[in-house]
Amino acid sequence: MDVTHPAALSAKRIQVVLATTVLLSFISFWRAAAIVLADLGSTAYYVGGIAEQAIGKAAPWFILGVMLFSYTVRAVYIESSAMFVRGGVYRVVKEAMGPTMAKLSVSALLFDYVLTGPISGVSAGQYIAGLINDLLGRLGAVARIPYNETAALLAILVTVYFWWRNTKGLHESSDDALKIMQITTVMVVILIAWCSATLLMHGGRWPPAPIPRNLRFSDDALGWLKGSRWTSFTAIAILVGFGHSILAMSGEESLAQVYREIEQPKVKNLERTGLVIFVYSLLFTSLVSFFAVALIPDGVRPKFYDNLISGLAMHLAGPVWLRLIFQAFVVLVGFLILAGAVNTAIVGSGGVLSRVSEDGVLPAWFRKPHRRFGTNYRIINTIVGLQVLTIVLSRGNVYLLGEAYAFGVVWSFAFKALAVLVLRYTEPGHREWRVPLNVEIGGVELPIGLVLITLTLFSVAIVNLFTKQVATISGVTFTLILYACFVASERTTARRRAHTAELDQFQLLPAEDIGEGRVGVAPGSVLVPVRDYTTLSHLSAAVREVHARDVVVMTVRVMRGPDTGSEGFEAAELFTDYEQLLFTKVVAVAEREGRAVKLLIVPGNDPFAAIAQTAFRLHSSEIVTGQSAKMAAAEQARLLGEAWDRIEGSRSRQVRVIVHNADGGREAFSLGVHAPELAPEDLDLIHEIWLDAYKTIGPQVHHRDIVSAALREFATGLTAGTRAAILTRLQELTRLRP
Repeated sequence: MDVTHPAALSAKRIQVVLATTVLLSFISFWRAAAIVLADLGSTAYYVGGIAEQAIGKAAPWFILGVMLFSYTVRAVYIESSAMFVRGGVYRVVKEAMGPTMAKLSVSALLFDYVLTGPISGVSAGQYIAGLINDLLGRLGAVARIPYNETAALLAILVTVYFWWRNTKGLHESSDDALKIMQITTVMVVILIAWCSATLLMHGGRWPPAPIPRNLRFSDDALGWLKGSRWTSFTAIAILVGFGHSILAMSGEESLAQVYREIEQPKVKNLERTGLVIFVYSLLFTSLVSFFAVALIPDGVRPKFYDNLISGLAMHLAGPVWLRLIFQAFVVLVGFLILAGAVNTAIVGSGGVLSRVSEDGVLPAWFRKPHRRFGTNYRIINTIVGLQVLTIVLSRGNVYLLGEAYAFGVVWSFAFKALAVLVLRYTEPGHREWRVPLNVEIGGVELPIGLVLITLTLFSVAIVNLFTKQVATISGVTFTLILYACFVASERTTARRRAHTAELDQFQLLPAEDIGEGRVGVAPGSVLVPVRDYTTLSHLSAAVREVHARDVVVMTVRVMRGPDTGSEGFEAAELFTDYEQLLFTKVVAVAEREGRAVKLLIVPGNDPFAAIAQTAFRLHSSEIVTGQSAKMAAAEQARLLGEAWDRIEGSRSRQVRVIVHNADGGREAFSLGVHAPELAPEDLDLIHEIWLDAYKTIGPQVHHRDIVSAALREFATGLTAGTRAAILTRLQELTRLRP
């Protein structure tokens, strides 16, 4: 948009270029699998105990069945992701069955997410509390720490920690997830090998066959079916057992989250991700429950229902001291992966609520960024508040949390499958990938595989309604209350949008990609990222000081959570109330300085990557930004530099970053390959060395030869025994720099 004169602005709407493709920082399918497994794999720590409490020793067979069935549910997510890219439940259900069903389904999904954090946090706390009490007992101490209360306290502390990290915008990266899963894999391999060796040495008892006569339903497991004849029917009994084990595949919805970031070819890599997840979770989650029944005596196993893998560690063959070390390792790994699931729950639910808010269902008040950190802190506060309340109300009872959690899991999966099935007929176009088992009769496709998956999910969901009293009451209540809030909020938001005349009106120009021609700028432009309309001093400085070059003001729509993607955005979906307010303030600054600026909205999963890619595509010469409240200017420049170096072809370009400090000062940095700024003493030293070389070699030697030879010697030294000495010298020079 060109900001010219206030009179001209009233005559036409201000133009904003809207990038409809998200600028992403892509990851491999291995990293994508690690992100999903950090969520999905955490269930192995608690699902075995929960299922056995509900249905008896046959539980491992049902967990195995759930893990096998999970591959079909994963197929549904792959098809929906390939269709929309933004594969979240809200988006898919809305497209298939309208906004009412979308709000209901997302309400159930949020119930799932709200419980993910508490059950993971409480489970992590129980593993730690169990280890402490075990050590106290072995040391002969009489005292014990309160088990559930300690677990609840630790869960609250973990939740508050990740609340603070997310408020500051410090999200877990794929590197973190990959490292956690590497450590977890070491533990899993040792556990499987050690359990197998123990079985060979001492034997074991395999769980009984999963048939009705071997099922031992607890009083809580039958709910309203207790005392009825329904459970005498084999199909119903199997569905009840399956329903109490469905928790094992919680985390599948994370596939929709990683799809937007996965590298090309997307669908193929998503299939590979799904296969890795399937094999890993099948072995880990299923075998833990089988080994627990086989190795832990029946009279002892109930003591370890809440920390089953710890119990396994202490019933392996070998000396006690070695088993204690391995138990501590199990608890450490469990804490890492379960704590990661707490963070995933906050990020995922925040992404869903942001998406709902952007759609006009929630007011823009929820999306107002934090004054210091620029994050959607009000959404984060809402989610974390609900999670802490859930932990307090449950009093650290992981069985209660697990039963309630299964409600949101199965209904969100069921709505998702139904939506994809409906879309097979309402939008019967080409699919890059389909759920298998499709038969065409008379020109009409019969998606048999998708129908069977949908029927299975709804059958389990309906049976769960009658067998999980607490989950049904709490889940239905939560869903209906949240749905009512969504409806009331949507109406209020619509009325408020009708009274926004005081804000400038903008005309959106959607663009599949961004470039000089699309935005209307010449090479060498100045790119000014903005986020918070209260901190635009760097924009004022840029438009005041830049004269001959174009100024592009961009804002990054950060897309996180399972309901975001890399394409398919509509203009109305991305230009939110807050962007309208932000650009109104930007226009006011431009008018005050009497300069023309271009306005640009770019969605992305990493703000630094989005800014770097935009500067590269626009051939910008400078990026002018304000200093972040959560990191130093040098750190901002480093992250921008890393994002710049990841862009293919960036080594042939140069761009400067100007960071304006709050006190009015500024710091300048160069990105990519650039000539260093040499101090006078450095130039003197180069010249002295050249003089010495000139006496021996002659006039054919130049100053650049001195630098080139020195750099090659330096590189050789870094790979030789002098590396430590060279790095120490570099550190000294850094400290001496004024």
